[in-house]
Amino acid sequence: MELEISGRSAAEIASSLRTLVERGMLPPGGSLPSVRALADRLGVNRNTVVAAYGELARAGVVESRGRGGTRVLDRAEVAQEGFAADTVLRDVGTGNPDPDLIPGFLPALTAMAGRPVLYGEPVIDPGLERWATAWMSEDLAPSAPARLTITSGAGDAVERLFADVLTRGDAVALEDPCFLTSIHTVRLGGYRPVPVPVDDQGMTVDGLRAALQQGVRAVLCTPRAQNPTGASLSADRAEALRDLLREHPYVLVIEDDHFSMLSRAPLHSLIGPEHRRWALIRSVSKFLGPDMCLAVTASDPDTADRLATRLTPGTTWVSHLLQRLTHTLVADPAVTEGIARASAHYAERNASFADRLTAHGVPTRAGDGLNLWVALPVPARAVTQQLMRRGWLARSGDEFVLSDASSARRLRLTVHDLDDTEAEQLAADIAAAVRAVRGRPVRAEVG
Repeated sequence: MELEISGRSAAEIASSLRTLVERGMLPPGGSLPSVRALADRLGVNRNTVVAAYGELARAGVVESRGRGGTRVLDRAEVAQEGFAADTVLRDVGTGNPDPDLIPGFLPALTAMAGRPVLYGEPVIDPGLERWATAWMSEDLAPSAPARLTITSGAGDAVERLFADVLTRGDAVALEDPCFLTSIHTVRLGGYRPVPVPVDDQGMTVDGLRAALQQGVRAVLCTPRAQNPTGASLSADRAEALRDLLREHPYVLVIEDDHFSMLSRAPLHSLIGPEHRRWALIRSVSKFLGPDMCLAVTASDPDTADRLATRLTPGTTWVSHLLQRLTHTLVADPAVTEGIARASAHYAERNASFADRLTAHGVPTRAGDGLNLWVALPVPARAVTQQLMRRGWLARSGDEFVLSDASSARRLRLTVHDLDDTEAEQLAADIAAAVRAVRGRPVRAEVG
């Protein structure tokens, strides 16, 4: 059936097509007519149709695939972190920190009282600014001038940074496999993700080189505790990436150091002292709790100005009450000692579970971070189905994938809150699930 497209101007044609999309007559993935065919049908210049398609692309309604034509974008939701709703299964795919290891707020709330903050005052609380300046400066190149910005979490900072330097269709280098929030941000922004493979030492040099050759305007990298793999940049890898980026000083490089104070690995940055556009982001959600929606961004002065401008139309500042609470907590030696204990706990429990899996015939190595990235000899989706029959809800690696087919044989597990008995049962059940998928007889497992 021929679509009823009308209009003489680019705006009219775009409006007609958008109506068809909204009414479901042009479904996600559906093809638009070629520019030539639609121009001939409507009796307009081809440039008019090109302009109409461009308007729809900028609005995130369609995307151009070159010789593959122009297609309606699929707005399907990206998988999100957190507990699965309405399940009786034990959820081992949450990506959450242990709530018992998050510091209590009541003493800090009592200690942080102060006068109200009014319009026109500095947007960063002075106490937090002093602490954050020292915290961020520890890992910045000495010659790199930096300014601080406070945002409502790392995702908020990344989204605003992208919005300032990118337009729809621009290419962005993302790690592959990738953090779910990053995939979601790029998809909603209408940017074109260019996958950069990740190995045990982090983002690969060949992968970044290929992405830069494709003209990416921004690079988003997790320098340590990469989610989902747990990889951290080695010193040699970071140096090689910096060497590569010297030829591209105006590509925006964003480092999301989300695990920061909990990480067991040193920070090796891919931001060189001569790089012109960069941002280092650290949120507090992993060690102070997901509800503490605050992140500190250190960036070059121009990027800081642009990020501050992006904050102006909406929330001009992050609540000073939240800033004061954050500062009161991180300045408390008892809290920082608790964070150190949490760091050791996550590392020990992940390493212990990796050893259990290895003993059950599923070789696993623990990286850094809250999760384990488990390689399987069979498709992960089939294993998760087997695990559901045994009472477990696990997460398949293909939810984090951009192009890396090997992720279809991975599980991302959050196991740090399992006791020894539960951990042994899960490890045994994973091994049994693998054997079941392979078609081998499954012997009874003892928890």
